Amino acid sequence: MSILGIDVGGSGIKGAPVDIDSGRLLDDRLRIETPEGGRPDDVAEVIARLAEHFDWQGAIGCALPAVVKHGVTLTAANIHQDWIGRDAGAMIADATQCPVTLINDADGAGLAEMRFGAGRDQPGTVIVLTVGTGIGSAIFVDGRLVPNTEFGHLEIRGKEAEHRASDQVRKAKDLSWSRWGERFSEVLQRLEALFWPDLFIIGGGVSKKHDRWAEHVSVDTRVVPAGLLNEAGIVGAAMAARR
Repeated sequence: MSILGIDVGGSGIKGAPVDIDSGRLLDDRLRIETPEGGRPDDVAEVIARLAEHFDWQGAIGCALPAVVKHGVTLTAANIHQDWIGRDAGAMIADATQCPVTLINDADGAGLAEMRFGAGRDQPGTVIVLTVGTGIGSAIFVDGRLVPNTEFGHLEIRGKEAEHRASDQVRKAKDLSWSRWGERFSEVLQRLEALFWPDLFIIGGGVSKKHDRWAEHVSVDTRVVPAGLLNEAGIVGAAMAARR
């Protein structure tokens, strides 16, 4: 069964058809820059362009950097505040003329990792963090998602975690991987103290550089890179549409 997966990020919007039985992308993914400001109508237009590129007429799963309940976006992380309270599912469905299911972006990536990636067959408590423009989070207990966690907004020494240790912060402050790893370690230590997880899975852009920073992270919990790397959000968005 194939579903079009769309992953909306603060800097780029990516999509591809997904075989949700295997987790494989059925075509090369297409990435389009997120419109400046990330306003809802502008983002919906880009999603419609992605659907048109793939000549898509079926179900679409869309992952957004927001808390999502019943198709309504209740927060807006690294996108425009006009998303708050918007019936984004109906808006995107209207733009694409396709049935649309929405999910929080980190929750989507987590679904993919737990089914096809680094969390496959992992019991206990698993925390998935997507580290890019911000820090997204998903938590699973024996494979079951607890939706819409926002661990990137935990306060770490007077700042939100994502304002201290996102990949965007690393680039903006020109931090070495060792220095950034120390900052990120503080985030993991706080989550470890609160949830006592069995595994951390780290996705987003930094997952491709795991060997550069992992040695600078100090936690008792095992820390692994996402198995699907940057494709996890696309795959998980498509899985959400099936669910």
